Amino acid sequence: MKQTLAKLIEQAGMDIPAYQQDQLIGYVEMLHKWNKAYNLTSVRDPQEMIIKHIMDSIVVSQHLEGSTFIDVGTGPGLPGVPLAIINPDKSFTLLDSLGKRIRFIRQVIHELKIDNVTPIQSRVEDFQPDLGFDGVLSRAFASMSDMVNWCHHLPSEHGHFLALKGQVDQVEIDELPADCSVTGIKPLSVPGLEGQRHLVILAR
Repeated sequence: MKQTLAKLIEQAGMDIPAYQQDQLIGYVEMLHKWNKAYNLTSVRDPQEMIIKHIMDSIVVSQHLEGSTFIDVGTGPGLPGVPLAIINPDKSFTLLDSLGKRIRFIRQVIHELKIDNVTPIQSRVEDFQPDLGFDGVLSRAFASMSDMVNWCHHLPSEHGHFLALKGQVDQVEIDELPADCSVTGIKPLSVPGLEGQRHLVILAR
């Protein structure tokens, strides 16, 4: 797994220190182990997790502007945990309504000694942060208009929504609320992954 990850990171043109790569592998190992009992992801093969979960998450890193981020509907910590590992200078709040997922994330940050992640069990509409976030991340929402409507209270004044998508659907963009606009669409190249990936950046 180490060799696979190192090779894919190189193909992506990224420079990630060895100790962070070790943490990413540790996360995959924990996800694989817990998955048998908790059914956290439909991806069963650890080698596949490296592509579909780790690489698919970390390619977003170059587009993170600011220092505080919330990953909404994080599931078992995606993309929040991999992004937190390779961005130790930024802070990540990981939000999910399911207790088993948050318990898993707590165990991950304990075992892998990750100190820039705050896991929170809550429905997104019930979570009221003291301060807004620079970036609101999600790869779980069905539509961008849902994301913007349910998470409208989460970004700071100059914060952005960051939606991880496959193909970009113009219909979905047209359905966005009038006070929300697309400020950028970034094609993401994920080594080893078939199909298109995009990051859509939105602002209110």
